[in-house]
Amino acid sequence: MKDTFGRTITYLRVSVTDRCDFRCTYCMAEDMTFLPRQDILSFEEMERICSAFINRGVTKIRLTGGEPLVRHGIMGLIEHLSRHLKTGALKELTLTTNGSQLQKYAQSLVDFGIKRINVSLDTLDSDRFTEITRHGKLEKVLAGLEAAKKAGLKIKINTVALKGQTDNELDDLLAFVADNGFDLTFIETMPLGEIGGSRVDNYLPLTEVRARIAKRWTITDTDYATGGPARFVDVKETGNRIGFITPLSHGFCESCNRMRLTCKGVLYMCLGQDGNVDLREIVRASESDEPLQAAIDNALNLKPKGHEFVIDDSHDGPALNRHMSVTGG
Repeated sequence: MKDTFGRTITYLRVSVTDRCDFRCTYCMAEDMTFLPRQDILSFEEMERICSAFINRGVTKIRLTGGEPLVRHGIMGLIEHLSRHLKTGALKELTLTTNGSQLQKYAQSLVDFGIKRINVSLDTLDSDRFTEITRHGKLEKVLAGLEAAKKAGLKIKINTVALKGQTDNELDDLLAFVADNGFDLTFIETMPLGEIGGSRVDNYLPLTEVRARIAKRWTITDTDYATGGPARFVDVKETGNRIGFITPLSHGFCESCNRMRLTCKGVLYMCLGQDGNVDLREIVRASESDEPLQAAIDNALNLKPKGHEFVIDDSHDGPALNRHMSVTGG
């Protein structure tokens, strides 16, 4: 599949739920209103849409949320999607999680063909963790990481860079991932949804993060890529790598290879734009995949050149009203 700018689409991110057991301050409001159950795609509908994309050339699917592992029956969806791994049509099935449910599900993820996961972890300080997540427990996430490591999952830690909160932990985070054999990716906070606070106060460009890291660690650019937007460096002292996802300070739209399916069945062609195609009503209206494939063609034609994210003193509010948890983090 190619869009009108010649970009090949090989990556589909699927939000299986908008619900989460955390309320991270940069992602959600403290009092969230979640979608009614009847508005959410069934797992059968999600699998049908995913299979349609795989038939069109998508080779990587990432399950997200909200928190994907809090949706009841999620392992059934993963098991059914894993059949595409066995045929070779799908090269990778993976997920992003906050880690709270990994003790329960780590081994099952491996059993169904998942080889690596991303785990969101912004701080190693227990009190700060509870403050950022509003009520999460760091100890539970660390136990989940240990279970995932024992199960044989390759783990990448995703850390949102937050000025005045996590910027004094950079060296601790690098040492933590090195000790555990994890990779690490820093992400700039994105202006999605009303969060009840200032983004300017917390926005930390990753150019500053990289400069601070380089004062203590020897880092070298690498061509390593995962199919996502991160740019990576190797760390000489530890032998692992660090990624930087920079939607604001250094855009990466020219190489965008993905679309995002929400749990409601809305297909967004860009995280930072409102253009979308509703696939839920299409799959519910017809057992034939022809209307679904036509909708995918329409989406390809509508995929924009890029987002318009800005965070500064004159742009402190959200760029879009929808939260990251709705689109799929």
